[in-house]
Amino acid sequence: MNILIREVKVLDPHSPHHNKVVNIHIKDGQIVAIDKKEHKSDTRIEGKGLFVSPGWFDLRANFNDPGNEHKEDLKSGASAAAQGGFTGVAILPNTNPVIQTKSNVEYILSKTKSYLTDIYPMAALTLDTNGEDLTEMLDLHAAGAIAFTDGEKTLWHTDIMLKSLIYLQKVDGLLINQPEDQMLTRFGSMNEGTVSTMLGLKGIPSLAEHLSIKRDLDLLKYAGGKIHFSNISSKESVNLIKKAKKKGYKVTCDVSIHHLIHTDEDLSGYNSNYKINPPLRTEKDRRALIKGLYEGVVDTITSSHSPQDEESKKLEFD
Repeated sequence: MNILIREVKVLDPHSPHHNKVVNIHIKDGQIVAIDKKEHKSDTRIEGKGLFVSPGWFDLRANFNDPGNEHKEDLKSGASAAAQGGFTGVAILPNTNPVIQTKSNVEYILSKTKSYLTDIYPMAALTLDTNGEDLTEMLDLHAAGAIAFTDGEKTLWHTDIMLKSLIYLQKVDGLLINQPEDQMLTRFGSMNEGTVSTMLGLKGIPSLAEHLSIKRDLDLLKYAGGKIHFSNISSKESVNLIKKAKKKGYKVTCDVSIHHLIHTDEDLSGYNSNYKINPPLRTEKDRRALIKGLYEGVVDTITSSHSPQDEESKKLEFD
């Protein structure tokens, strides 16, 4: 394999070639030269107007395997990731069965070891992600789980959250939580605000997210450890995490690409493709999330990939 990619722009802040247009010579699967020279090659790829970067990593995706392979499986999910430029993906434990035992972790690792994209399983914090009983986190860590989370479900149990923060310190493990006070989000369909009132839909207040973050930050201060907030969606969430970082808390967060592009106004046509959790918020929230990215408060963007079959989306909006 002898390939020359011509006149392509490099995007890599750690590289001396960052923002420069170069020729990239690849031989037997390895980059052997990055310069302006016209190296001899078997294949030439014209890169004018295109960009090249290190492989991307997605911190949040659900491939639905095992249990719901009709929506997505490990092979199709990894293939989609590779075509999008992702060389690594961390997958959520919300499968059937839930990723909560050593054999569950080994299933993911063994089935994906030959894939072009590396797949990293995250294990459940609680049995069946019900939030009531802890999994064997230390054994799961030894088996290859890279983080611990109930994924698409919030860890609502305060005592379980406290114990998890303590236990995971033994292995410097990462706890990931999607902040949501579920008693405030029940039966909600979209962001609570002017648009939900106009559409006649029950709203989900951003307060539900803020309260959960405040609780978890207080527990983090009390117990130590580290926490990652996944899928934050509001201006106030950015402010809370910004203050916590200034205080020296070991806290990080991510935002989905959806919340950087869309707002609750996109639901005006009752299109269920825009019905997600957490819900799309206001334009002020969207701008605050983008500002948080520029300031380094928001650490990463995720795909929040959660594929559904047609029958699950072509329904009444409620």
